[in-house]
Amino acid sequence: MVTVTHAHFVGSINQPDAESVFRIVAEHVGDRAIRIPDGEVGERFYWIQFQTFRLDETRGLVRVGEELPYKIRDVFDLRPFALDGTVAAADLRFPNLGYADAAIESYARFAALRQSGVIPAGVRFQVSIPTPVGVVGAFIVPDDRAVIEPVYEKALFAEVARIADAIPHEDLAIQWDSAVEFGILDRAEFGGVLFSAGWGDDLLGGVIDRAVRQIGAVPDDVPVGFHLCYGDVEEAHFIQPKDAGTLASVIRGVVAASPRPVAWFHLPVPIERDDAAYFAPLADLDLPAGTEIELGLLHHEDGMEGAERRIAAAATVLDRFGVGTECGFGRGPAERTAPLLDLHAAVVDAHR
Repeated sequence: MVTVTHAHFVGSINQPDAESVFRIVAEHVGDRAIRIPDGEVGERFYWIQFQTFRLDETRGLVRVGEELPYKIRDVFDLRPFALDGTVAAADLRFPNLGYADAAIESYARFAALRQSGVIPAGVRFQVSIPTPVGVVGAFIVPDDRAVIEPVYEKALFAEVARIADAIPHEDLAIQWDSAVEFGILDRAEFGGVLFSAGWGDDLLGGVIDRAVRQIGAVPDDVPVGFHLCYGDVEEAHFIQPKDAGTLASVIRGVVAASPRPVAWFHLPVPIERDDAAYFAPLADLDLPAGTEIELGLLHHEDGMEGAERRIAAAATVLDRFGVGTECGFGRGPAERTAPLLDLHAAVVDAHR
């Protein structure tokens, strides 16, 4: 028999503000959740796109190419950035990236709601943050990625340090969102452009080295996890994984290289993949004690019936895991939120 241990939330949840997220998750999921994010509300609603506004403010960077006649959600300019020659890459000074400010503000609401009993005792506040490759690989021209990435990484790690300084460690969990990396590893194209790395030919090694640095940026007494993703542009992957093979390779590599246990790895399960072949690469992961697998096998289109089919297929190689959606669901319609949360609860209850 397979055991579904809990509900996992990737990050984005469509609600007007953080308090609304905490309340609706607590109402519909309760103690089936062990960590709750703030829903990536406000400017973060479209994952990393708001970081382009910070890049716009960075002296030494310039948009390249002609302005396109359309923007994502009529808000986000799709043109990439390049060094303009006025500032060396090492001397770039990024403005406040916004992640620490948002986490600190949201945690105040989380703590008050938990104190009042709305959020169950013992639930942690989860902060979801993109990997530096996610931002640099998405928004910087290929020729400048290698020199800009370490500078942006330093700025992003400083945000994590501020979060860890401001929020009690016993209340905090941090998730690194890794998506662009899988476009690189599986040599995907998006919009006619091939994903490319800003490092050498050892693509997997580069991803693992960076993951180890990301783990090291989180204090040892704060649980750290990874959301492994194939993208979510208007609720669609930039490429469909042929199976969980690349995901498993990253998990094994990170586990082997990490100086500390990783608390969880979340990975997507496409809606049509209810076959054992998709999950086969996850056999014999040999995870250390305390490392959990979270399967993103819940889909609003086929609900409980589809979840049960994918759970049965996953059970051919895994006997326990958490469940969630493939990615965040903040970019779907708000009226979908409560039914999706009820689906999380129902699946956990059916397999506890």
